[in-house]
Amino acid sequence: MTDSPFADLRGLPYYEEPALYLCLANRIWAWEFNGWKAESLSWKTGCYIHTGLSNTQLNFYGTDVQQLFSSICVNSFASFPIGSMKHAIMCNDEGLIATHGIFQRNGEDEYHYFAAEPWPIYMLQKTRYRVDVRPEPAYLTQVAGPTSLATLERATGENLRDIRFLRFRGAKIAGRTVEVGRIGMSGNLAYELRGPLEDGPEVYDAVYRAGQDFGIQRLGWRTYLENHVEGGFPQSNWTFCGAGREDPGYRAFVAQSPFKPYFSVTGSVDPKNMRARLRTPVEVGWQRAVRFDHDFVGRKALEEEVTRPRRTVVTLRWNPEDVIDIYASLLRPGEEYKTIDLPTSPTWLSGMLAHADHVLKDGHEVGVSSGTIYSYYFREVLSLGTIDVNLAKIGTELVVQWGDHGGRIKSVRATVARYPYLAEGRNDRVQTEKLA
Repeated sequence: MTDSPFADLRGLPYYEEPALYLCLANRIWAWEFNGWKAESLSWKTGCYIHTGLSNTQLNFYGTDVQQLFSSICVNSFASFPIGSMKHAIMCNDEGLIATHGIFQRNGEDEYHYFAAEPWPIYMLQKTRYRVDVRPEPAYLTQVAGPTSLATLERATGENLRDIRFLRFRGAKIAGRTVEVGRIGMSGNLAYELRGPLEDGPEVYDAVYRAGQDFGIQRLGWRTYLENHVEGGFPQSNWTFCGAGREDPGYRAFVAQSPFKPYFSVTGSVDPKNMRARLRTPVEVGWQRAVRFDHDFVGRKALEEEVTRPRRTVVTLRWNPEDVIDIYASLLRPGEEYKTIDLPTSPTWLSGMLAHADHVLKDGHEVGVSSGTIYSYYFREVLSLGTIDVNLAKIGTELVVQWGDHGGRIKSVRATVARYPYLAEGRNDRVQTEKLA
């Protein structure tokens, strides 16, 4: 299977619309369709369809699966009913996030794990847990935005309002059985569809057609990462780097597996400083998921940090005049500033990102910035900042040092803004049964 959308759909009539595909690391990536402006508006004014995270599913079977994940996740599994999902967060001994992904319970001894690094398999090899792991060729199609429910109800021909946040159940689309889960990366109402890989093209086609009256847009990778910043979802290999890469044993394990991403270390922070590119759950605002009702890797470090948190995550709103000056440098003699790519910078054309820019207050280091985007909807340049907790008040003025270490640096004035920035209609709060 290629990346979003499926290759054999390109002959259908609506695929006469513009589309740009790129081949990176021997994989086809759907980069752009109807233009990044239209795509970036989609999850605020209509909805998008994106299936670029397909073929990432691992299925875990056995009586010890929950024990395995309990031993490596900060999350509690005291309650984990069949038909529910968790945002599983895994750390190393220092309490730094090794990886994170969606973990769901499909049966008494059957669990599915999506869109994350194979850290659990690596950790399983160090234990005696009775667990069977099987890769599953499956599609993962995201439909996100205020009209996502209307689109999916038309595609399925049934009422889906019983599906609560972080829950899933079966339905039918184009005669195919699909798994519909209420989760997404847009911040507002969003769903994911999953099923056998061979069913993906027909399901994608049917949903796209069903959404024509609801403002649906196909979303490419050029714009996809924007929603992580607007929606307030820090993301491994985009706004921070997974700490598993710091483990020599894990690096050797990954080198022998099909999962071989290439990394690009960028930003004004010295590339040798990898700690600036790593995060703890507290530093990305996930401390509510941390439960100390069980033993897990990194527990001691997190117990200390939760008691005395040093840094937290905020949205940074960049000064427009300073942003304009970055672009104006392209029209002046001499070395220009590093360009802010639109709408996300750096793009994933550079590979999986380990990016960090210095954040200063009165000339002193107070944090790092990453995940820089231009939001066409808000008409602002934004980034996610991990900064000292005493400076996290909305309205605090800071400086982001934009550029790459050793190159020309632009000091950009930035203001601490609301987090998450896209605050209305949050998925976990929408009462779908009351929607028209």
